[in-house]
Amino acid sequence: MHIDAHQHYWDPARGDYEWLTPELKILYRTFGPADLKPLRERAGIERTVVVQAAPTIDETRYLLDIARHEPSIAGVVGWVPLLLPTAPAVIEALAHEPKFKGVRPMLQDLPDDTWIANPDLAPAIEALIAHDLAFDALIYARHAEPFETFATRFPALRIVVDHGAKPPIRYGRAGYQSWADAITRLAQLPHVHCKLSGLATEASPGWTEATLQPYVDHLLKSFGPARLMWGSDWPVLDLNGDYLLWHSVANTLLSSLSDGEREAVFGGNAAAFYRL
Repeated sequence: MHIDAHQHYWDPARGDYEWLTPELKILYRTFGPADLKPLRERAGIERTVVVQAAPTIDETRYLLDIARHEPSIAGVVGWVPLLLPTAPAVIEALAHEPKFKGVRPMLQDLPDDTWIANPDLAPAIEALIAHDLAFDALIYARHAEPFETFATRFPALRIVVDHGAKPPIRYGRAGYQSWADAITRLAQLPHVHCKLSGLATEASPGWTEATLQPYVDHLLKSFGPARLMWGSDWPVLDLNGDYLLWHSVANTLLSSLSDGEREAVFGGNAAAFYRL
């Protein structure tokens, strides 16, 4: 089964997407399963993992409501206020939802890059572990050191780095090495996985396979095909690419893998990681 391990649905009228403004014209509308269906069917994608795009419990419930009536949604990664004393109880309640598979704090948007290393997160993280839920990490290379502290503190937690830690592709070689070094360090932690997603968004317009090749190669070298999972990051992807193009390019860039390894990256790894 081929799985898109990272995509979004949203409705701007709900009012809790602070980053989603009318200036982002191509994104400022409702996106739902009917919009994605023709694209994923042409790409041979049968199931998806829907990831939160607003830091609210209400949006998580909104996604779970969609998932209850949409067979193509295999799992939902939601948001929980991880530092509140109520977080463990909220996680326990959400864990009763069959399609609730993990949480994602929006680390890239927080003013404190060291937030993730806060030891006060422990009760919430222990609740995730107890309920066999995953953790999506939306980070840049600058978060690597505090994130390493966090990941080392919780070796039983299943962690996935979203979008390859958002490498600075549009700036060419400037910043490449600090990103590459961060990826190398994080990949040394065996419970940390990585999504092959979001790279087109970080590139300049007109990107090609050659543009993305060094970044995909480094992610593959660091994590190996057993800890990488393909995701579209649709519809954010539409800012600088499209679903079918990114799917095709990813297949080409992973052409050196065996059939079994490609099946893992394009579905098997996500199914195992998220307990789909």
